[in-house]
Amino acid sequence: MKMMGKYLTYWPLFLLFLLIAFGAAYAYLRYTNPKYEATASLIIKDEKKGNEDSKLMESINLISSKKIIENEIEVLQSRPILNNVVKKLHLYAPIYQEGKIKPLSAYLQAPVTIEAVHPDSLVETDTKINFNYDASDHTILLNNQLKVAMNEWIQTPYGTLKFTPNNKYVATDDAKQFYFIILEPKNAAEIILNNLKVTATNKLSSIVNLKYRDDKPELAENILNELIASYNHAAIAEKNSLAKNTLSFIEDRLNIVGADLDTIEQKIQQYKAGNRAVDIGTQGQLFLQNVSLNDQKLSEVNMQISVINQLEKQVLENNNGAGILPSTLGVGDPTLSELMNSLNTAELERERLKKTVAENNPLLVSISDQINKIKPTLLDYIKNQRQSLQSSKANLYATNNSYNNILHTIPVKERQLLEISRDQNIKSGIYSFLLQKREESELAYAATISDSRVVNYAQSSNTPVSPNRMLVAAAAILAALGIPISVIGAKEALNPTILYRQEIETLTSIPIIGEVAFNKSGKPLVVEAGKRSFIAEEFRKIRFSLLYLGIGPNTKKLLITSSISGEGKSFVAANLAISYSLTGKRVVLVDLDLHNSSLGKIFNPEPQPGVSDYLTGDKHEMAIINSIPTIENLYFISSGSSKEDPSVLLENGRVQRLIAYLDSHFDMVIIDTAPVVLVTDAHVLSACCNATLYVVRHKYTPKMLLKRFDENNEINPLTNPAIIFNGVKTRGYIKNNYGHGYGYVYGDKYISAKKRKQQYAV
Repeated sequence: MKMMGKYLTYWPLFLLFLLIAFGAAYAYLRYTNPKYEATASLIIKDEKKGNEDSKLMESINLISSKKIIENEIEVLQSRPILNNVVKKLHLYAPIYQEGKIKPLSAYLQAPVTIEAVHPDSLVETDTKINFNYDASDHTILLNNQLKVAMNEWIQTPYGTLKFTPNNKYVATDDAKQFYFIILEPKNAAEIILNNLKVTATNKLSSIVNLKYRDDKPELAENILNELIASYNHAAIAEKNSLAKNTLSFIEDRLNIVGADLDTIEQKIQQYKAGNRAVDIGTQGQLFLQNVSLNDQKLSEVNMQISVINQLEKQVLENNNGAGILPSTLGVGDPTLSELMNSLNTAELERERLKKTVAENNPLLVSISDQINKIKPTLLDYIKNQRQSLQSSKANLYATNNSYNNILHTIPVKERQLLEISRDQNIKSGIYSFLLQKREESELAYAATISDSRVVNYAQSSNTPVSPNRMLVAAAAILAALGIPISVIGAKEALNPTILYRQEIETLTSIPIIGEVAFNKSGKPLVVEAGKRSFIAEEFRKIRFSLLYLGIGPNTKKLLITSSISGEGKSFVAANLAISYSLTGKRVVLVDLDLHNSSLGKIFNPEPQPGVSDYLTGDKHEMAIINSIPTIENLYFISSGSSKEDPSVLLENGRVQRLIAYLDSHFDMVIIDTAPVVLVTDAHVLSACCNATLYVVRHKYTPKMLLKRFDENNEINPLTNPAIIFNGVKTRGYIKNNYGHGYGYVYGDKYISAKKRKQQYAV
């Protein structure tokens, strides 16, 4: 309520801002294109959050890798994918329709769409390119100059373009002018990115929500659907690239092993034909079985050494950034397979992130550090594994040497045939193994299994989601209230003068015994016999408040001062003296402001003897006391005509005798003196008085001076001080109240006609 009362007086200002705010809100809602929101959702195969494939899918999709949902969110918002969406939907050449206030998107209303041969080479322009469609002959008239046939490429200053029928065209009777502009695909992708929002459903889910806002709900749906399609296509293309590299490596190995196998078979054929070695003895057969078993082990070791060497070469070269999975090459050691899988996964993640983030991105740096840590560990393990295999190979060769000794007991022809057959078995086993792995890789390459699945395709809202009418209305109300309050509050906070009663109460502990409203009449005397007014009633209140300061029949000397000139101390002194005189008391008003007298101008403009003349000894008490003919019981002592230093005059001791004389001859002595901040007169005279009234003027007295007065009063206190808040003006636009709005109306409209005819004394 206090806050409401503080600003209620400014209600016309609030009403004006309310009308302006609601007018602006109406214009915003009237002319802002409504936006619709399309939503879609994907489920990502996140290795941390489950969603595993079935065994059949795993057997087909051998080269797939698990995804991290946070990375995939960034991939969905990557510029390559958004650029692909722009090119697929031809968003680099948007078509608009002239509106009453601003252009409207003609995604459905335009009869044509615009394609470019090379979208990346388009020259961007903000210039409107007007065109008209002639349905009779299916032609386009560009800028009322160039006539173009449909489905034909034409050369323009912006690039090679083609107009094709819009399969989403919805015919309307509203025949407005169409035009289009040309955007670079990267800038069109940036527009999509600003309206796109991709988030995870929650921390435990691998579902990604996609939201897009646009003026056209159909366009929003198409953008999301194309975004999902482009994302899946990029994922499959990446997987196929890895499978292609794997196949290329296996094919190279097959060619080498196949050539060796052909050579061995030809050697066997030549040997049998030349030496007629068709059958070997029983001893040779038994030996061959033992030798074959040992050679099979040796071939496995050799194959593993070959694979180890190839893996080491691939890790060191790292040309493509994506290696071959060791599990597809028959490496039997699980630790080596795990290390290679970790390296391949990290390499793939780094390549994917390079497309979406900067080189110094913390996530990319972290993955690069991970790769740098895995590689030395992998190379050390390969080295140890090679040493182990070399030891096994040496053992197998030692066994072979023992078999060779036995061979000397076998006929030379049979021994040679066994050696050739042994080489054939080794190469044949390697060749069969590579054939199997090639089939597995080709199967993975042929499989178009994506690492994500669409949960919900794009669907737009039936009603606009922006602008929000309730939100706009609330913002208008807040602006209508907040702006005036801020302006008024700032204006009052920056004002260095006293505005409110509570400011006085904050700055000083001296009590406030009365408030006097601003004198609009401009007359110095506002208290008159027989006339009732609001200000006169305020002086009457001050009279009663002085009783609580001890002012009475025996304590009747009252000093009135202020901080600086112009605060109305003389006005208060004069009208307070008149208010006392109207009660029948003999009142003397003394003008002891010897520096800048103003009471003399009110009561007696003509120069006459006064206080200064008495203080110099030129006049006695009765000679300076003058009655006021127009006001009964009121006497006045002017400041006088002496030119001596007022401060010196007040120190000669005669002013105390004058005040004592007046105290003994009058019922009330009211003394007007100089401002307390400027000179020390008030401190000298206050010791001779029973109370001191300190006048503070609304919107005039500086806060700093009032604070300084309170501090000085603790050191050199005035006698029984109290404050009069003078000149309180109306606050705001309500003319019946003043100050904070806590005043009340006191005027003739509350007095009956009978009472208005009566005169009374204040």
